[in-house]
Amino acid sequence: MENFTNDEPGVKQFLTGKSEHALLLYHHFIAEFRKMGAIAVSPTKTMIGISNTGKRIAWVTQLGKNFIHVVFPFHQAYHDNLCFQKVAQVPGSNQFNHHLRILSTADINDEVLGYMRLAYEMD
Repeated sequence: MENFTNDEPGVKQFLTGKSEHALLLYHHFIAEFRKMGAIAVSPTKTMIGISNTGKRIAWVTQLGKNFIHVVFPFHQAYHDNLCFQKVAQVPGSNQFNHHLRILSTADINDEVLGYMRLAYEMD
């Protein structure tokens, strides 16, 4: 089940010991991003970063027992949505972090895919 192709060293360690459900959600999320094009997946100290041409487009900040938590950094707030549980501006910047909790593969619906595409294509 675990596919770490094109992931930087350390991602496997970050995922070790996580529940099968969390791993399923994580791999599904990454697979959906990879359908859009090339991405790099790399660990940081506390999270997994997802990049497109060297620019971070999302972070997986938490892998819980039955969910994954993802943050998208956008240059504006998108409040009119049904998917983000929180939208907050990073103090002193023009970055707005959009927090998404994924409980099921079905949560990556057309709306979420639209925001994923927006993140993937942002300059």
